[in-house]
Amino acid sequence: MPFTGHLGELRSRLIKSCLVVMAAFLVCFAFAEVIFSILTAPLLRMQTPGLTLIGTALPEAFFTKIKVAFIASVFLSFPVLLWQGWQFIAPGLYQQEKRYARQFVLFGTLFFLLGAWFCYEVIFQVGYGFFLKRYQAIDVRPAIRIGEYLSFSSKLLLAFGVTFELPVFAYFLTRIGLIDHLFLIHQFRYAILLIFLLAAILTPPDIVSQILLSLPLTLLYGISIAVAYVARLKK
Repeated sequence: MPFTGHLGELRSRLIKSCLVVMAAFLVCFAFAEVIFSILTAPLLRMQTPGLTLIGTALPEAFFTKIKVAFIASVFLSFPVLLWQGWQFIAPGLYQQEKRYARQFVLFGTLFFLLGAWFCYEVIFQVGYGFFLKRYQAIDVRPAIRIGEYLSFSSKLLLAFGVTFELPVFAYFLTRIGLIDHLFLIHQFRYAILLIFLLAAILTPPDIVSQILLSLPLTLLYGISIAVAYVARLKK
């Protein structure tokens, strides 16, 4: 296709993705209160003395509900987003490479949800416990704004969901011949630099949250090297 043809294809895929997210948003908006309770559960179960969630602006509760519904809609529509991304690059693949589409969407979705689950069950437990103990150390009762808490939590959930895609991308990119395990090993130093840079961008500007993201991401990069090696042997 000419360059304008690729732009038209990209526009088509983006429009379809946006429509799916909008449809998922309408569904999630009806259950926003339940989803918000799930998001706040890791914080409230810390049982920190005096801990309260507050709102400091009149429309904050309404906009929080919208943000919660949008975050949930991204998770709900993620398989379709992966499928649209694969369909965009599919014209540049050989016929035998196109048959990986369903596997890519399946494992991409599973690893995305696995990353979000790991963040929810492990990172939230460790990170929130660390931050709340700092309040106890100075004998201050924490009053957390719901908007700030939601922004902090959603960034971490999405960041871990995306970073857990590394082994999936490494496997399929190796199977179609774009990379191999030697390439990943040679780029290790640059990858570590990009990992810490990405952690600084995706997380709030404190060293603890950056470490909570960069260490699992470094481990995932090492796993990706092993996955690429196995995929190369199969190829």
